[in-house]
Amino acid sequence: MPSSKSARSTSLAPSAFYDDIRTIIQSARNSVKTAVNTAMVQAYWHIGKRIIEQEQQGKARANYGDELIASLSERLTKEFGKGFGVSTLKDMRQFFLTFPKSHALRGELSWTHYRLLMRVEDVAARDFYADECVKGNWSTRELERQISTLTYERIRLSKEKQTALANLRKTAETDTPLDLIKDPFVLEFLNLKENKDFQEKDLEQAIIDHLQKFLLELGRDFFFVARQKRITLEGDHFYIDLVFYHRTLRCFVLIDLKLGKLTHQDLGQMQMYRNYYERVETAPDENPPIGILLCADKNDAVVKFTLPESDSRIVASTYRLHLPSEAELRAELLKEKQLIEQHLLLRKPN
Repeated sequence: MPSSKSARSTSLAPSAFYDDIRTIIQSARNSVKTAVNTAMVQAYWHIGKRIIEQEQQGKARANYGDELIASLSERLTKEFGKGFGVSTLKDMRQFFLTFPKSHALRGELSWTHYRLLMRVEDVAARDFYADECVKGNWSTRELERQISTLTYERIRLSKEKQTALANLRKTAETDTPLDLIKDPFVLEFLNLKENKDFQEKDLEQAIIDHLQKFLLELGRDFFFVARQKRITLEGDHFYIDLVFYHRTLRCFVLIDLKLGKLTHQDLGQMQMYRNYYERVETAPDENPPIGILLCADKNDAVVKFTLPESDSRIVASTYRLHLPSEAELRAELLKEKQLIEQHLLLRKPN
């Protein structure tokens, strides 16, 4: 049994004791994050390498590479889930070509980090961003921001390079272990479902809940397809609030909610959603999808329909005949928004 003197020498003040425990937990979480990142990145590098090797064996055949990846994607998706689409496998192939030495890969960087780094063509710039990512524990959002604002070029041209670097390192957003389980690529790799709580706020979720119920109760041939439907384009993730299929119109109906003022960027994003669904999800005998943008700002409610610009099979008047009108949607949106805001207000502590 230890002496009282020994026990006193190892005892800590409450704050120091807490800091010790906190450090143990943080270290363990970081170890898990690094282990998952390393396993995932190494696996994708080796998959890319094997694709290149297999393509080289069949290079005498035209379109062999495309056929190989399409076939591989179909079989992997059936067994391991949706994380092995054609575009993702092509990214793995490019990953091996961009980073041909596996021992140079860094466990601190995730697959999403590497997808962003692959967009940087200049090798020196790519190495700079990778180094700073590791040193500063940058989040993927921070890396994307630094690349898009040409940080490497600005620092290279600066007369005070060390000062510029010091300022950069002070303000950069850091990665956390929680980001690991929010990353859709990691969830696909581990074959886990996404937690929609990470994408929805209370007010948005409550309004979307009601709109989903409202549309299904209209009796106008709406069939629910998905909620917070994720689409991934060049490594960027986007979420469509609600997706329905309309039996009479024979098309998808995409609905997105904005709590702030509706902007041109919002309209452009919905057009992107429509283009994606028309090119990827719509069958040849189906009609082009339509989008509905709902805006619930402080003073008003705005509803915008985004329709195919030109299509001989179906016109705007046919869409409007079978869909709720702008006035109906606006009234429902305002009514529900006011009820929810009152409810949330009552829940606040005095």
